[in-house]
Amino acid sequence: MRLTFLGLGWEQLGLAQLSAIAREHGHQTGLAFSAGLFNDRYNLHIPLLAACFNDDADVVSEIIRQKPDALVCSPLTSTYQWTLEIVKEVRLVLPGVKTIFGGVHVSAVPERVILRDEVDYLCVGEGDRAFLRILEAVSRNGSQTPIENVWFKTSGGAVVRGAHAGLIENLDELPFFDKTLFEDFISYEDIYFTMASRGCPYRCFYCFNDYFSRLGKGQYVRYRSPEHVMKELIWAKDRYRLRLIEFEDDVFTLNKQWLKRLLFLYREQINLPFQCLTHPRCMDEETAKALAEAGCRYVQIGIQSLDDDYKHRIMRRPETKEEVERALAVMKRYGLKAKIDHMFALPGEPVHAQEQALELYRRYPPYRMQTFWTNYFPKTTIVDYALAMGAISHNEKDGIEEGRVPDHYRNSGKVGDARKKHFYLAYECCFKALTVLPLFAAKKLSVKIFFWLPDFILSSSSFMMDLISGLIKGNPDHWAYARHYGRHLFGKKGKAVIKKQAKVVC
Repeated sequence: MRLTFLGLGWEQLGLAQLSAIAREHGHQTGLAFSAGLFNDRYNLHIPLLAACFNDDADVVSEIIRQKPDALVCSPLTSTYQWTLEIVKEVRLVLPGVKTIFGGVHVSAVPERVILRDEVDYLCVGEGDRAFLRILEAVSRNGSQTPIENVWFKTSGGAVVRGAHAGLIENLDELPFFDKTLFEDFISYEDIYFTMASRGCPYRCFYCFNDYFSRLGKGQYVRYRSPEHVMKELIWAKDRYRLRLIEFEDDVFTLNKQWLKRLLFLYREQINLPFQCLTHPRCMDEETAKALAEAGCRYVQIGIQSLDDDYKHRIMRRPETKEEVERALAVMKRYGLKAKIDHMFALPGEPVHAQEQALELYRRYPPYRMQTFWTNYFPKTTIVDYALAMGAISHNEKDGIEEGRVPDHYRNSGKVGDARKKHFYLAYECCFKALTVLPLFAAKKLSVKIFFWLPDFILSSSSFMMDLISGLIKGNPDHWAYARHYGRHLFGKKGKAVIKKQAKVVC
């Protein structure tokens, strides 16, 4: 069969995995990709420019051109409504195309998603095995028999719900990610993304792992063998001129024995700079030394809040301030550049938590400070907590489950109190300043000087400090992001979109 995957913004490893599985079984796969310029859900949200560079019509045209038998979508909460709109437009021309939905948003609220006319099949939880069974059903023009991990509608409109299956234990059984699916839209020379494991041992109250871990039977944290990972990276190194590899595993340093073997092979066979994600409890002297010797340059570490009581009682994060400080100290000792994640506007968090964080960040100024304003995702514990304390309403909860959320990782739409919003903006700007100041100045920095600035100055200053700091330091994330925008703005497709949309909108 012919399959088209719907991509948005950047590479999606889940889609690349499904494409590899489909191709392994003889299906043809293609991609319809939206660059999502100036509405990328992470850094840039500029509605006027987003309208000028909107490429939705081109995405729809590309799907129609490919004439797929099935359209495969894996939307986030923030992209769910966009995905539905694309499907609506496609079906005006291709009414017979079957649609397959999956991913974290769909898995959280399948009872809502399956009611949509745009959805024929959906996968709840892991979809690697279920995907092939869905394709078999589509090739037979439907099925009346339940499929594990799958919900679908019969020709008569009845909903058939499959039982939850066990998780895939041997990840080496899966083919490598189909990197060719995205290679016309993403430059792997800038950053090559991969995953060597699945799952997270923690259940933070704001994270999808909070519920996703309960959707399958068996061990949630699983690993590819180091040898399997190396085969993929050797292939990638031969095909692309790689500069940096990023391991997207939730906690790359969790299993020391596995990590030791992987890093030994990596240094021997790949020997390229890399970056990874970790948790404060999974970073010690031995781990930091091994990472540095294998070529690790950057480590993203989630800290989010520095109030231990709030973290333990509410957030379900078990680490202490002392453990966080030890992790940052050992990373500094071995030259691992810390990219710290910190959250603002957490419901019920004491206001003094920001000053506690500032005290620590002054002692260990981060290489990059990645600040996120709290977003709410369906079926996470934070939603019920925020609802109980009045931080969100029942209508807002419904909106979250329908994907009708105006939130953006970098904005403060959920803070209605102007004084509290200003308070967070001041600390955000202060934290960002730590990345550009020399150490002696960072140690003396006070947030008080930022309280005098208006909100729009604080917001723009935070963005500019992050941008300037990243470009001056040569942060590969910033340069990859800049080149990605340049490629889609000034490449052939980008120029065509600009010319067309500028006439219509601007």
